[in-house]
Amino acid sequence: MSQLLRVQNFNISSDGIAAGPDQSFESPFGLDHGEMFAWAGATASWPMRTDPGGSRGLDDYFTRDYDRNIGAEIMGRNKFGPQRGPWENHEWLGWWGDEPPFRTPVFVMTHHTRPSFTLTDTTFHFVDGDPATILKQAREAAQGKDVRLGGGVSTIREFLDADLVDTMHVAVSPIAFGSGLKLWDSPDELLDRFNLEVIPSPSGVHHHLFWRK
Repeated sequence: MSQLLRVQNFNISSDGIAAGPDQSFESPFGLDHGEMFAWAGATASWPMRTDPGGSRGLDDYFTRDYDRNIGAEIMGRNKFGPQRGPWENHEWLGWWGDEPPFRTPVFVMTHHTRPSFTLTDTTFHFVDGDPATILKQAREAAQGKDVRLGGGVSTIREFLDADLVDTMHVAVSPIAFGSGLKLWDSPDELLDRFNLEVIPSPSGVHHHLFWRK
């Protein structure tokens, strides 16, 4: 069985924006992203839920599906943390705290490599290479499972441009940011290579499902 490269539960605004231009330690997305992710946080399966309840149905299904059959993740350096250029130190270990949510090997794309490290059941590897080379490394680490392409926008666009993405689930929230880092101007841009089905949710989110033609 082939290993898929999947974009899973990637969130954007109605005008295609996933992050603002001024990301920082205090503002990882460079904009107020709370409303964009509200659909997932309202579900019963949201992993950070501390109280009982939450919605069931379509949004809950996609929240549960996030880590199904995932054996490794690829992310851009900006998803790991806000630093640019050479690492100032190796003591700060990323946005994700002592128990990162990935629970797989994670391959962080960067021109400034550093030693790998492990937090609980997540190991971060810092790799410099083209998308095809890094995908090969991730597939080997995934041990037969799929690889999730976690973002951010520039990383997903890079793998799309290299024609390496097999499936995508993009959640489009009913808000507009006006400016920022865009995944697309229109999802129609991808229809030369992908089939697309759009499923509206009662939450107002439209779930866009892409798979290769």
